Amino acid sequence: MENHNLTHEFPELEEKINEFKVQDDLFKKLYVNYEEVNALIQHYEEGEQNHTTDEHLTTLRRKRVHLKDDIYKFLKVN
Repeated sequence: MENHNLTHEFPELEEKINEFKVQDDLFKKLYVNYEEVNALIQHYEEGEQNHTTDEHLTTLRRKRVHLKDDIYKFLKVN
């Protein structure tokens, strides 16, 4: 399974990620939301139990991509 942790996705922005997640409320909200969605996807992908539908998993993956895009835009602007 691939690692979708934000510092793995954007290693060059790790310092900014760590700074903004404690200093900026908007970024923190995006970060927490991303981490929650990512953890849920990992749970479904790894687990033998608590299965979900393919549609639901696809929806979660799309949400993760959109959040990642929003986070990247935020980090590039700030």
